[in-house]
Amino acid sequence: MITRSVTEFLQAHAALAPQPEAAATARAAFLVTPTGLTLAAESAQDNRYMDLGCTVDPLRALAQHAALAQALLADCPVITFAGDPATPDAVFPNNVFATAAGRLIVGRMRHAVRQREAERSDIRGFFGELLGYDEIDLSGCRDLVAELTGSLVIDHRRGVGYCGLGERCDLPGAQAMHQAFGLRLTLCFELAAGEYHTNVVLALLAGRAAIIAADGFADPAVPLAIARACDERVIWLTPAQKQAFAGNAITLSDQRVWMSAAAAAALTDAQRAALAEYGFALGAVDLSEIEKAGGSLRCCVGEIF
Repeated sequence: MITRSVTEFLQAHAALAPQPEAAATARAAFLVTPTGLTLAAESAQDNRYMDLGCTVDPLRALAQHAALAQALLADCPVITFAGDPATPDAVFPNNVFATAAGRLIVGRMRHAVRQREAERSDIRGFFGELLGYDEIDLSGCRDLVAELTGSLVIDHRRGVGYCGLGERCDLPGAQAMHQAFGLRLTLCFELAAGEYHTNVVLALLAGRAAIIAADGFADPAVPLAIARACDERVIWLTPAQKQAFAGNAITLSDQRVWMSAAAAAALTDAQRAALAEYGFALGAVDLSEIEKAGGSLRCCVGEIF
């Protein structure tokens, strides 16, 4: 079921049968190095988290990215693909490539500079030829926009998706992703004006809790419904914390939440205590150079299910 009604969603969510066999977190992660990282002016058109007045130190970005890969090894295997200066946003692969059990999904990006990323034969070959995954390719669908796990935040334990509509994802794209990921239930909603991706305003933590920036949603009823679906186990973010990318977080195990150092520093003691109460340690990596490109830690991480 896919719906835009909060009432329908909550009724359907309450009726979902448990999926005890479903994995809440990925079995591995993949990254793409920020080779020759620059700020893509085309992407900045609808990404207010980018500042084209900044200059990026590509060597520092590479060092921070290497530190991220090393840190994430604490929770799961990590595979790193080489970057390409011709695709400056490729450091955020989760928008273009994502997986479900036995499937590689290739997204349909809005901007041409990012559409080129979907043509990579090495990533497609890794999943198709090496791992034997079936490929669901949305990249050639001209009648939709679907920026995968940037726009769609998934509760893998329950098979539930939360899809923010806007410049980077439309309703046909949401419907295509609902099918591609094999979801049981998806709630679609409008993002607030100026927001480009759902994963900046919402993170689901191993199916047990959520981080939510309420001002990132056009309809205030939506974040309240998400909180209810999470049994009110929620870290609520201020606009300043959202701007620091505290919503751009990920769990790669049942015990830890990963976010950037700037995001972690923005949390209050009470929020840190709540994460601990929910059973999560906090892992943080300095990504200040990469964040100039308009994304943070979660955006850097592709999940392998």
